[in-house]
Amino acid sequence: MAQEVRGVIAPGKNEPVRVETIVVPDPGPGEAVVRVQACGVCHTDLHYKQGGINDEFPFLLGHEAAGVVESVGENVTDVAPGDFVILNWRAVCGKCRACERGRPWYCFDTHNARQRMTLTDGTELSPALGIGAFVEKTLVAAGQCTKVDPSVSPAVAGLLGCGVMAGIGAAINTGNVGRGDSVAVIGCGGVGDAAIAGSYLAGAAKIIAVDIDDRKLETARTMGATHTINSRKTDPVEAIRELTGGFGADVVIDAVGRPETYRQAFYARDLAGTVVLVGVPTPEMRLELPLLDVFGRGGALKSSWYGDCLPSRDFPVLIDLHLQGRLPLDKFVTETIQLDEVEKAFERMNRGDVLRSVVVL
Repeated sequence: MAQEVRGVIAPGKNEPVRVETIVVPDPGPGEAVVRVQACGVCHTDLHYKQGGINDEFPFLLGHEAAGVVESVGENVTDVAPGDFVILNWRAVCGKCRACERGRPWYCFDTHNARQRMTLTDGTELSPALGIGAFVEKTLVAAGQCTKVDPSVSPAVAGLLGCGVMAGIGAAINTGNVGRGDSVAVIGCGGVGDAAIAGSYLAGAAKIIAVDIDDRKLETARTMGATHTINSRKTDPVEAIRELTGGFGADVVIDAVGRPETYRQAFYARDLAGTVVLVGVPTPEMRLELPLLDVFGRGGALKSSWYGDCLPSRDFPVLIDLHLQGRLPLDKFVTETIQLDEVEKAFERMNRGDVLRSVVVL
C-alpha cells in the first residue's frame, strides 16, 4: 500500500525548493523502499534545481544517502528488510559488455526503480540521479542498495553515495595512487578533499592541495595534504614542479572541471604521469592542447565517473576503514540540518561555508 511522506522538491528552474507530501508506492519486482536516515546536500542537487541536468521538473532532490531497507519487491535477494544500506546511483546490470568483461564499474546499462514517486495530485517526480532521498522514505532499484556495517553513523555513511566516493575513487581506482607517489589535487571542495584523503590512505608521500580559498586549503591539510598552494597568488604549475624536484607530480587530479584547471593539471604532472578529471565540466566547455605535448609527455589522461567505483566492493571496505579510524569520513560533515533547511544549505554551499551539509531524518 502506498505511503505518504515528507520530501523536498525543486518545482521549477531556479525556484526555491519546498517540502511537499510525497507518495511512495509499494516496491515492485527488483525494487526496495528505504527509510532514509541521512542525505548529504551535493552540488549535483543544486544543478538539478538550476536546470543544469535536464528540464524534467519537478525533481525530488537528494541522492547522497543512507538508511534502512523497509520492504522489498519480488526477486530481490541481495538485501532484506532491516538491512542498513548506502544508496548508489549506478546499479550495475551484470549483463552488458563491460560487466561481462569483468569491468562492472563501467556498466553501460545501470538501472533505477521502474515506478515513479508522485505528489498527492498524481504529478510524477523525477528523482535526482534515480534516487530522490531528501525524503523520509524513497523507492529505488534494489541494486542501488549496498549493505554496510550498521554501527557507522548514517550521516557519515551516506557521503559515499556520491561526492566522497568520487574523490576517493579518483585517487585510488582511477589514478592508481600508490605508496611513495606525489599527488596534486586542484580544487579542495568535498570531492577534492576526498581525493586528498584517498591519496593519504593509499600511502602517497607528498600530497599538494591547490585552491583559491585559504579556508579550503586549511581544511585540506586536515585531510592529509602535506603542502598547499593558493593558485590566486601563485602559478600552481610552477609551484607543483618546485615541490616535486622540478619534475611534476605523479598523479594530478582536477576536481574542478574547467579548461584552465585541466591545462594546469596536464602541465603539472611528471613525464609519464597521470591526469585524472573528476570535476564535472559543462557542455559548452572546450579544451585546446598542442597534440605534440600530449604525445611527448606520455602517461595517461583519464576521466573518473563516480570514482570508477563498484559499490558492492568499495562501500563496505571504506566503511570498515572509517570504523578502524583510518579514514576520517566524519570530517566531511560540517553541519546536520532538517528537510526545511535545504534551501539555506544551498546558499551556504555557494558561499563556500560548508564542506557538506547533511539532512538528518
